[in-house]
Amino acid sequence: MLALSACSTPGYVEKDNSFSPGNYKTYMWVDARTSQDNESKRATAFADIPMHNAVSAELEKWGWHETTNNPDVYISYDILVERNTETQRDPVYTQPTVRYYYNPYRKSWSQIYYPSQFLGYQEYDTPVKEGTITLTIMDAQSDKKLWQGWTTERMSTSGVNDIDIRRSVRNIFKA
Repeated sequence: MLALSACSTPGYVEKDNSFSPGNYKTYMWVDARTSQDNESKRATAFADIPMHNAVSAELEKWGWHETTNNPDVYISYDILVERNTETQRDPVYTQPTVRYYYNPYRKSWSQIYYPSQFLGYQEYDTPVKEGTITLTIMDAQSDKKLWQGWTTERMSTSGVNDIDIRRSVRNIFKA
C-alpha cells in the first residue's frame, strides 16, 4: 500500500492567506463558461457526476454541505487533456559471440567467448496523453479566489475515467 501511494502524482494547492475551511459551511457548483451567451455543451460535461461525487466526498471531511441557494463559496472545475511526447531511452548491447580457432600446438579446436558489450542508448519519442484537473473555490460574496488545486496525470486509457478523477481529486485535497 505504501509503495502504491508513493507512485501517485502530487497535487498542488494555492490558497489565500485568509482562507480557513472552518469559516465556511456551504458550497454550490457553478459552470465556467467563456461568456454568458455561450449555450454550447461543455467538453468536460462527461465528468460532471464523477467530479461532483469525488469533490463532495472530500468536502464532507471539511464539514461542508452542498446547497442550491445562498452558498458560502462557489466551486468550479476544469479538465485539460494534452497530447505530448515523451523521450524514451533504451540501452543497446552487442550480441554475445563465440569464436573458434585452431591451436596448432595442441592440434585441437578451442573457443573464445565474447560477452555482450554496452554500445549506448537508443532514443525515441512516444506519444502520451496527460490530463490536468483544476478545482477552484471562490468566495460567494466577493468572487475572490480562495483556494485552487490541480494535478496532472498521465492517462492510461483513451479518456478520463471515474477512477482517474477520484484519484486526482484525492491527491489535490492531500496537498
